[in-house]
Amino acid sequence: MQFSFETEGGNFSKAGTASSEIKKILNQLNVDYRIIKRVIVALYEAEVNIVAHAHHGWILVDIDTERIRIILDDEGPGIPDIEKAMEAGYSTASAKVREMGFGAGMGLPNIRKNADEFRIESEINKGTKLEITVYFK
Repeated sequence: MQFSFETEGGNFSKAGTASSEIKKILNQLNVDYRIIKRVIVALYEAEVNIVAHAHHGWILVDIDTERIRIILDDEGPGIPDIEKAMEAGYSTASAKVREMGFGAGMGLPNIRKNADEFRIESEINKGTKLEITVYFK
């Protein structure tokens, strides 16, 4: 099964839409709640990163009998130092984003922690692409 979602940068009222929909689908498929939690934490963190940092983004979700694979691709400023961005607590979020309760610098570390496989690519002034895979067993 494949699903796709568009995400608009700066639109925090819709942040979490994809993760909510995927959670419903995984529940309907009777996926173990511990796996669902890992998937949703990773997806929500990635979705919020698009909203907080990018202009626009796409989320593609592929679910089969063994795993869920999520690709998030955005148009945004890119990440200048991925290694630094992977450090817990490091954030480039604006003051406005932090005032809303986001931007604590835990997004990428939480994604990596909850994924079985995690890849990140970023190009300055072009955007960032994440690939997240969580296996059902």
